[in-house]
Amino acid sequence: MTDKANTNWWDKWDNAAKSFDLMNSGVELRFGERKREWFARAEGRTLLVAVGTGLDLQYFPQEQTVVGIDISSKMLEKAQGKLSVDRNRQLLVRADAQNLGFADNTFDSVVTSCTFCSVPEPVAGLKELRRVLKSGGKILMFEHVRSNIFWMGPMMDIMSRVSRKFGPELNRRTKENVIKAGFKLTREINIYLDMVKLYEAVNPS
Repeated sequence: MTDKANTNWWDKWDNAAKSFDLMNSGVELRFGERKREWFARAEGRTLLVAVGTGLDLQYFPQEQTVVGIDISSKMLEKAQGKLSVDRNRQLLVRADAQNLGFADNTFDSVVTSCTFCSVPEPVAGLKELRRVLKSGGKILMFEHVRSNIFWMGPMMDIMSRVSRKFGPELNRRTKENVIKAGFKLTREINIYLDMVKLYEAVNPS
């Protein structure tokens, strides 16, 4: 990507930070407990990708070591206020999911929450997550994706032409991208039609 493309991506999410919590309040009310149950499957040192304003930090056990990354400094400023009292267990870092500054095999688990609707190059981002995830480690994903319902999918394609300018894309094929990145998909669960899904995948040996 060019520097200009990077800047546009950062600016988009900096601008969204102010209203992010309000805009996502319905998602948390509807799916919060499902996320808590799913994220509890993470083990050891966990990377939370696109932590945003920190809405998902509440879903991890107090004893869980979580490193939350985000491209947006404005998002991270808001997330600081949601850190647990035991700040040694939760750390926030500004980083690009497509070019992480961590060494290979750093994390035991990776968690994403409506992340890969927004990463500009999703397969490249997923490959980068594989690099920092230990062999045999799990990635746990809560994602909205393109529907395969015959009329819904094309509608999401059209809507994404607008939505990507100020927020996420609505028509990502995340399952296919996970497999292209070299993960072994082990679970796929629909939690709202076929548009909101849970994925579990393993970084193969």
